[in-house]
Amino acid sequence: MSMWIRVVPAAAGALTLAAVLTGCNGSGGSVTDNGGSSSAPAPVKDKTSYRLGEPSPPQEGMTTTADSRYTVTPTKVQMGTEADVENSGLDTTQLPGPRVPVYVWSTLTHKSGKTAVKVDEMDNNLVIRTDRGDRTKALFVLMGDATWPNCPAPDSEKELSAGESAEICTAFLITRGEKAAAVELTQGYSGEPLEWPLKG
Repeated sequence: MSMWIRVVPAAAGALTLAAVLTGCNGSGGSVTDNGGSSSAPAPVKDKTSYRLGEPSPPQEGMTTTADSRYTVTPTKVQMGTEADVENSGLDTTQLPGPRVPVYVWSTLTHKSGKTAVKVDEMDNNLVIRTDRGDRTKALFVLMGDATWPNCPAPDSEKELSAGESAEICTAFLITRGEKAAAVELTQGYSGEPLEWPLKG
């Protein structure tokens, strides 16, 4: 089974990072966990900083799904280990230095619109910001098979219609020695990124 690896040029002055799109139930040390609350509060207009479990404001779909709106709700973040990478099946010679995974669980919800939206479109703008200011930005590069502890691959082509939700986990590879500081959701050139800061 082939997995798509999202390798990303970092922001100015930051290191290059890699992100692996996958589904997971977790491993490694926990960064933070709100318990996966199912009754998240409604988003506040013009707000850009959220707690884990709070949904983003409705996001617009791409050109082919422009009539649809969806929300992204990061619910849990957990650090993985170097062993996770070593046992993942990734060709680590293609990675720019030693990496460790960060697992981010999110709930994707199609809020409105007639056009179904794919899971990978909804989570495509998720970013991990580290304590050193490094960020990811998704580009797809095929790097072979990849598996993560207790992490079945998600159906990224699955389409959600209005009212439907999907829970996924995205595994980001960050530089060894760095820590995840926030989950971010980019909103293109016209909007300020949204962030879910992490404690400890």
